[in-house]
Amino acid sequence: MTEHHADDAPLTLYLVKRLELVIRSLMDDALRPFGLTTLQYTALTALRHRNGLSSAQLARRSFVRPQTMHTMVLTLEKYGLIERAEDPANRRVLLATLTERGRQVLDECTPLVRQLEDRMLAGMDAGSRAAFRQGLEDGYGMLASHANAQRALTNGGGE
Repeated sequence: MTEHHADDAPLTLYLVKRLELVIRSLMDDALRPFGLTTLQYTALTALRHRNGLSSAQLARRSFVRPQTMHTMVLTLEKYGLIERAEDPANRRVLLATLTERGRQVLDECTPLVRQLEDRMLAGMDAGSRAAFRQGLEDGYGMLASHANAQRALTNGGGE
């Protein structure tokens, strides 16, 4: 059963999108002096957590389409922030890794991004912060599970 919402209250999805847009705008502003966009920063942080990813893996972890990631990888490689080498298991796949310069740029940018997060959470006590984070993780988990099920149905029905 669907929970009843007041007609004039915005959807939670709308509020999440507004939050995403203001975060992206502020992050783009903070990262601009480093020559990075929010999406590029996200890709670099994904590589910091797990080096040696293919463009397809990096796209999934960075929430962009593979075509977008292909262009981004070429740009990051041109800037000397990542390098790519053949996957020993499949020579047709190139695996991206952070360069020393990429790690240095991330080390310089990360405090600015943390300041933005601190500013966003400043009005919340520890319990509210934990509940906010848990709510976001739960919402993501539910929709990701739904999206995976939808893809499985679509892929299974089209074969």
